[in-house]
Amino acid sequence: MAKRVGVLTAGGDSPGLNAVLRGVGKAAMDCYGMGFIGFRDGFRGLVENRTMELDEPTLSGILTVGGTILGTSRDKPHRMLIGDKLQDMTDVIVENYHKHSLDVLVCIGGGGTQKNAYRLMQNGLNIITLPKTIDNDVVMTDVSFGFDTALGIATEAIDRLHSTAHSHHRIILVETMGNKAGWLALGAGIAGGADVILIPEIPYHAGRIAKAILERSRGGKHFSIVAVAEGAEPASRTYLEEAARRKQADRGRDDKKKARTDAETNSEWHPGKSMILAEQLEQLTGLESRVTILGYLQRGGTPSAGDRMLATRLGTACAALINDGLYGIMVAARGDKTEPVPLEDVVGKRKTVSPDHPWIDSARRVGTSFGD
Repeated sequence: MAKRVGVLTAGGDSPGLNAVLRGVGKAAMDCYGMGFIGFRDGFRGLVENRTMELDEPTLSGILTVGGTILGTSRDKPHRMLIGDKLQDMTDVIVENYHKHSLDVLVCIGGGGTQKNAYRLMQNGLNIITLPKTIDNDVVMTDVSFGFDTALGIATEAIDRLHSTAHSHHRIILVETMGNKAGWLALGAGIAGGADVILIPEIPYHAGRIAKAILERSRGGKHFSIVAVAEGAEPASRTYLEEAARRKQADRGRDDKKKARTDAETNSEWHPGKSMILAEQLEQLTGLESRVTILGYLQRGGTPSAGDRMLATRLGTACAALINDGLYGIMVAARGDKTEPVPLEDVVGKRKTVSPDHPWIDSARRVGTSFGD
């Protein structure tokens, strides 16, 4: 009998999700005669049994479309909010898996999705995963789809900000995504010619950044571009802690005038590190500073040609692996080829930038400061 494949997209949206759905689906149906069904909104759709038949007409025309036609969520099967309580819905997922007579469930997502998929594998389900993230931090694969598109968007933003920085003799900080890994800020910083690059893997000193900027000014370059990952941290948190105290004091005064909503007060306040660094650099250099936070712009819109190629390559390889009955793996990119990697070798790990990475070396050789 023909195999029946279930698929879901989980975690944050990313360019290339529709391209990979198309790659898996068309190859599974056209080459191997498989049945193909999608679950809406990540693992929650599998729990709530909300499906979408992924046939030829549905998959047609989605290669260039951003986002995911299935929808996505960050729900975890073992800690899912049902009503007002967190519940373990793993048994419900297993039941629905068998109810649809699935031979395998394809889970497309980043590090969190790999973990959730592995837990389902441990509960007896046949699982294959595909690596998606603009942060490029999934281990055991050369690159994750979504990264190339985000890299292009962040680079274009830096390109465009150069003229403003130059015209107004300013320091402009461009904040990219990347809470734990600095691939996006590093790549965009190099490609966009940023003067300073700050990433989570290399703690920075504001004084050393200011020194690099002032040296540029003395050389006649009265502007600087700083590419900073959202997770970049100073070597000393003293200035951040003082800024946090000031902000808390301001909030205390505001609270007397206006009650805060639960959403605003349900966690400890964390200062916007890029904003605080901009303030610090103004004080140290005497130059005006501005911050541009790219945010969700980086993962929206049409996927790049590179991501479409990668997603199609991984997706079609996934269908071939299903046909061969190889489960419990992630489909990884290896050069121009693909390789099945045991899922247990992926979960709980993160691919970060090593201090001696060739990208770091290249950036230093062209005079880029890392604030260290």
